[in-house]
Amino acid sequence: MNKFKVFLMAAILTITAGSAMAQKSGYISMDQVVSLMPELRRVDTLLQHYQSDSLNPQFSYMVSEYNRKDSTANGKDSLKTPAAVRMQIRQELEQLAYQIQNWQQIAQNAMEGKRNTLLEPIYAKAISAVQQVAKDNGYGYVYTKEALLVAPPTDDLLPLVAKKLNLRVPAAGSARTVAPAERPTAEKPKAKTKE
Repeated sequence: MNKFKVFLMAAILTITAGSAMAQKSGYISMDQVVSLMPELRRVDTLLQHYQSDSLNPQFSYMVSEYNRKDSTANGKDSLKTPAAVRMQIRQELEQLAYQIQNWQQIAQNAMEGKRNTLLEPIYAKAISAVQQVAKDNGYGYVYTKEALLVAPPTDDLLPLVAKKLNLRVPAAGSARTVAPAERPTAEKPKAKTKE
């Protein structure tokens, strides 16, 4: 009975290993796919509007609020304001001063969060297309191009995914370079590598 179990396990492992080796694997650069999508232009436009309509007025308001509270706490008429109120206003001034001094980082974090929110459905669409192309063409594994050091160009799924999404892929020798889009994560940008 034990010999039968060993034989059965060996047969299952052989069959499983053989079928795993038969599956095709490909690769794709998700940043490249997203950079070709027309929705990316809309994201850039929305981010510009977000900065001009939301972040810039917010900064202006903080500066004017700081100036108003500073004159209330430290101006000519500050003695008319009760001491407890002046103390509270000075604490608020410290908070505002901190926000103003660190505004660039605060604004950058807000822009990154907004960009990630706007890119999320675009990446979802691209990932869905990659999954469908992989399924339709018998690819069992799809890797990110950035994770591979060497890969044959025939296993690049970009042309198939671009066709699925009705995108035009620039010719390999064209002068146009496509900057990769940021992934919707809180990670810091990676150093650029030659592809």
